[in-house]
Amino acid sequence: MNIVLFHGKVDTTIIKRGVFKIGNYDLAIIGSGPVGLFAAHYAHLHGLSSIIFDSLSEVGGQPQMLYPFKQITDIPAYKKITGTDLIKKLTDDLAGETKIVTNHKVEQVTKNSDGFTIDNSVFVRSIIIATGAGAFKPKELPLKMDEATKKQVHYFIKDPKEFAGQTIGVFGGGDSALDWALELSNYANIKIIHRRNQFRGLESNVAKLKSLKNVEILTPYLPKDIQMINNQLDVSFKEMGGTQLRNETFDQIIVAYGFKANNRFVKKWGIDLNGTNIAVDRSMKTNINGIYAVGDVVTYPGRVPLIALGFGEAQIAITAIMRDLFPEKTLTIHSTSM
Repeated sequence: MNIVLFHGKVDTTIIKRGVFKIGNYDLAIIGSGPVGLFAAHYAHLHGLSSIIFDSLSEVGGQPQMLYPFKQITDIPAYKKITGTDLIKKLTDDLAGETKIVTNHKVEQVTKNSDGFTIDNSVFVRSIIIATGAGAFKPKELPLKMDEATKKQVHYFIKDPKEFAGQTIGVFGGGDSALDWALELSNYANIKIIHRRNQFRGLESNVAKLKSLKNVEILTPYLPKDIQMINNQLDVSFKEMGGTQLRNETFDQIIVAYGFKANNRFVKKWGIDLNGTNIAVDRSMKTNINGIYAVGDVVTYPGRVPLIALGFGEAQIAITAIMRDLFPEKTLTIHSTSM
C-alpha cells in the first residue's frame, strides 16, 4: 500500500472529470480532529484500508487550530495534555496507517450497490463522519480594515512566543479569549476587551487574569473603529449603554468572538439530522447503511461532548463496520484480549 500525503487545494473541476483518482478503500473518514485521527488508527489495527479528508490545511481540528496550548484535562491516561501534544500523539506514524487529503471539503457522496463514491474520485466501502461541530470559520472583527491592518489582526494562534514583548489586545469573553490571554500573558502585555462586565469563560481563569500585573481588563466596551498609526493599531471603543469613547493602541490583536460551524451539508447526502447533529443508532450508524458518525457531530439521548467519548464511539463504529464488511472474520475487540 502506497501512502501519500496530499497538500494543496484540489481542483474540483478535475475531480468531476474523473482525472484525479486516489483509489479504493474500505473506509473514508471525513474530518481529522482527535476523534477522526483515532478512528484511522483503530481502523488500521483491524486491517481496514482508510483515507481521511479534511477541509482545513492541516489535521488536528479544533484542538490544533483553536486551542493548541490549552491544557485538556479529560483525556484518559493523561492528567493534562495540551491540544498540540494530543494531536502529535494521535498523528504518530499516521502517514503509515492511512492516506490523508487536506484542503479538501467533501462535496458529493454517491451510494453504489457495494459502497460509495466520493467526489467522483474515490470508491469506499464505508464512511465515518467525524466533523465535530462542523466546518468552522471565525466570526470576524466587524470593522473596516485595509490589508496592512488585517495582517495584525489574528483569529488563530500557533506560537505565543511570536508576540513576546508586545502589547496585545484580546477581544472576546469566552473560554478561547481567556485561554489565549492567559498563555500570551507569559510573553506579552495583555488588554482584554469584552462587551459585557461578566465573562462567559471559567471564573478561575478570570481570577487568574485579574491577578496579573501585565493584564488589563476593559469592560463593557465594543470596538467602533480601527486605524494603523505608526505601525500600531489604534482602536476606538464605545462604552456599552453609554456615550463614552476611549482609544487604545496595540501591536497586534487576537479576535475571539467565536466560530460559525454547522454540519447541515450532510443533508444533501441524504443523512438525517436532529437539529444540527447527526442522529445515530447504538452502533453509530446513520439512516444510511454503510455511513456512520462519531464525536461531537452526533446526537443521542444522554450524550456529552467529550473527546474521550468520541474515541469510544469510533471503536463502536469500526467494530460494526468490520462485522458488516467481513462477517466471516473472528473479531478481536481490544488489544488486551487473551
